[in-house]
Amino acid sequence: MSTQNTPTSFKDQLNALRNVPRFFKVIWDTSPALAIGNMGLRLVQSAIPLSMLYVGKEIIDAVIRLINREDTETSYLWTMVAIELGLAVGSDLINRGIGLMDSLLGDLVANKTSVDLIRHAATLDLYQFEDATFYDKMERARRQTLGRTVLMSQVLSQVQDTITILFLGAGLIAFNPWLILILVIAVIPSFIGESYFNSQSYSLTRNWTPERRELDYLRYIGASDQTAKEVKIFNLADFIADRFEALSLRYYAANRKLALRRAGWGSVLSMLGTVAYYGAYVFILMQAIGGGITVGTLTFLSGSFGRMQGLLQGVMLRFSRIAEGALYLQDLFDFFAIEPEIRSKAGAIPFPEKIKDGFVFENVSFKYPGNPRWAIRNLSFKLPKGVKLALVGENGAGKTTLVKLLARLYEPTEGRILLDGVDLRDYDLSQLRDNIGIIFQDYVRFQLTASENIAIGNIDLVKDFAHIEDAARKSLAHQVVEELPDKYEQLLGKRFDKGAELSGGQWQKIALARAYMRNAQLLTLDEPTAALDARAEHEVFLRFSELIEDKSAVLISHRFSTVRMADRILFLEHGQLLEMGSHEELLEKNGKYAELFRLQAKGYV
Repeated sequence: MSTQNTPTSFKDQLNALRNVPRFFKVIWDTSPALAIGNMGLRLVQSAIPLSMLYVGKEIIDAVIRLINREDTETSYLWTMVAIELGLAVGSDLINRGIGLMDSLLGDLVANKTSVDLIRHAATLDLYQFEDATFYDKMERARRQTLGRTVLMSQVLSQVQDTITILFLGAGLIAFNPWLILILVIAVIPSFIGESYFNSQSYSLTRNWTPERRELDYLRYIGASDQTAKEVKIFNLADFIADRFEALSLRYYAANRKLALRRAGWGSVLSMLGTVAYYGAYVFILMQAIGGGITVGTLTFLSGSFGRMQGLLQGVMLRFSRIAEGALYLQDLFDFFAIEPEIRSKAGAIPFPEKIKDGFVFENVSFKYPGNPRWAIRNLSFKLPKGVKLALVGENGAGKTTLVKLLARLYEPTEGRILLDGVDLRDYDLSQLRDNIGIIFQDYVRFQLTASENIAIGNIDLVKDFAHIEDAARKSLAHQVVEELPDKYEQLLGKRFDKGAELSGGQWQKIALARAYMRNAQLLTLDEPTAALDARAEHEVFLRFSELIEDKSAVLISHRFSTVRMADRILFLEHGQLLEMGSHEELLEKNGKYAELFRLQAKGYV
């Protein structure tokens, strides 16, 4: 893994700011009402500091006039005090309103971004999820869904403080324009330093994405119900903990080095700004001592100058943080920019309501991206309508790959797959997948209710209990569910409270029920019954064959006692068709299938 820190430049940060308008469109689309309310309150709040400073000046001047007997009427003084009180109370209420709206809007934006990320990920190709570089991009994008609330508040605060600076600046310019120049000079060093170290921090985080993913993975396998048995029986705790500690300390060392440099340079540059500020402060004091301004004006100018210096420094530093946040935001938008290669083409035709002829593979070859080895090579065969086809072969022969090609989870590298004489790529992709049901060997044990776990096969029917129960009866999962405390509403798995764990065989019946949920024209079972004994698997496949009637099916199993029930058997070796025919025909050929069948049969004698 590479841990080289490739720095981003100031130009990169400026370019990243182009993401901010797009981000604000996301905020606006999430809740226009909250967005308008938030910006309106901030606009009002931006004028309050100048107003309070001016009222404070009037109060001091009024007090001095009363002390010097230049004025005997106190009504003006108390009016100013009342106005200042109103401004103080109003400022507090507005700040609380801004905080509330930031919180509500931030939560909504985070939720919307997470939903969009989930939906977009579902559109991407399967091979993309098998690529480490893609996983790094997705991991960076996933982390951005939670951190955007801070960026939103930063940008809105930046606008608010900028308006406040303009108000305060108008007062300073009226007195002496050189004070503005001194202010700018005072904050530039800190701004440059923060910009530099923010780019370094972003680069460190980005370049360590693979390592941080590994840390997350080690943290998961070290403390998970899914891995607890192996961790205990193989005494893996020390191995995992030591590996986590070594990697985390390497990341800590890199981050510590950057943090120390940032703190050191930040202190020096901030000191320069402080010295410049007090130089201007001395200048204002000298004007007051010389009688050039009143004490109230001195208070107003020193207050304005101090507030402006703080605001301007905050704006400069926040600009750097916003630029950094915008760089991270780029990760999110980069992920959304990833497009699937497998999609419906323009003018795609509807999937046939009833398959007439069936599927045909014409010289189909496939290799996984980045892998020089062919997973499938020059494969040609027919799967007629209503035929039950069994795929046989050793592990890695290409059986599961073939199934994924049928569902267009992968696209052939060479050749084509036809359905009723039409290339699969010409059909509407969504309709194609709706008509092809697959239960994989590594099916997911969702930590959901039993009803929802079954409805996974056709999630649109998640509320159709009759359909769910019918599917469960067909797969023999009904008797499993009936023994659970909460029946179909029972939460499965132990991740959440009151969840019930099932045995491997029980889980497989739940998974098989998913196949019966979908009214697909081609059903595929990719060794989903591996945890069942030979007799139970035979009964499941026999029941499956009876229930699907005239539909086509693809069965994958290593047990030849089950495979023999298929109408046709396709024997794959190294991704190529070695033999094909019925069980009896293949035995007569006395080839590889017959050899393995007899070898397996001896194990049951």
